[in-house]
Amino acid sequence: MELGMIGLGRMGANMAQRLHQGGVDVTGYDPGEQARAQLQAQGIAAVAELEALVQALPAPRVLWLMVPSKVVDASLDSLLPLLSAGDVVVDGGNSWYRQSQQRAARCAEQGVGFVDCGTSGGVWGLQEGYCLMIGGEQATVQRLAPLFQALAPAADRGWAHVGPVGAGHFSKMVHNGIEYGMMQAYAEGFALMAKKSEFELDLAQVAEVWRHGSVVRSWLLDLSADALQRNPALDGIAPYVEDSGEGRWTVAEAIELDVPAPVITLSLLERLRSREDNSFTDRMLAAMRNEFGGHAIKRSEGG
Repeated sequence: MELGMIGLGRMGANMAQRLHQGGVDVTGYDPGEQARAQLQAQGIAAVAELEALVQALPAPRVLWLMVPSKVVDASLDSLLPLLSAGDVVVDGGNSWYRQSQQRAARCAEQGVGFVDCGTSGGVWGLQEGYCLMIGGEQATVQRLAPLFQALAPAADRGWAHVGPVGAGHFSKMVHNGIEYGMMQAYAEGFALMAKKSEFELDLAQVAEVWRHGSVVRSWLLDLSADALQRNPALDGIAPYVEDSGEGRWTVAEAIELDVPAPVITLSLLERLRSREDNSFTDRMLAAMRNEFGGHAIKRSEGG
């Protein structure tokens, strides 16, 4: 099977390499010369123009988008005029499922299929395989099965056709919301242990113990144990946590569906809070405590 991969960032390049190792003939496209060179160093063809990518693929073509969600529409603007009826576009990035449904309708207008593939695995996917949540028409997904089998940890696990268009990215959205909550719980637990100075706990040791037989063991815990082993005090890491947007979409969906999701919601809010170097909220709290109870205010430097 032949595939065009659009977007050769780290994850896209890793996916192209895993597909190549699985016997898929991949041609990559990226406007960045360095990205193309890195893929070519792995023995995989890479081109500098979308037209060249489309021409390199036999019809009916399969084009896999591995680009940030904010540029998917622009990518389709450039790509769709080059495609023909029967071709298929796969969006493997973190797109909002409602937009995936709209994009599928847009592609259908010219007979082009669309598949939304929620992709989890991060930078470890090349080695471990990717978890794939796939939305789309049954016949189209079946046609692309060799791609999913090559990307997944094994041909019979780690990937599933979860429903119609939109279902793949919806499932991935909820997956990431759960991930936010799990990460927050681990972070708070380790912070609590770090604060208990009388025990002088070795956090890397505790994490390693929890990895074996504990009910809280997980891949996230494995990664936490590795991080603490390398850098026990987390020196040089700023307390600033980004979010990809998936957590926000999950919280909005929970509100729309009247589903209480306090853990996911609070974990998202904690990420937002981490970005405030000089939190007005915390300064307002201190001012109120001083006003009603005369509690001392800690003055900032220069204040």
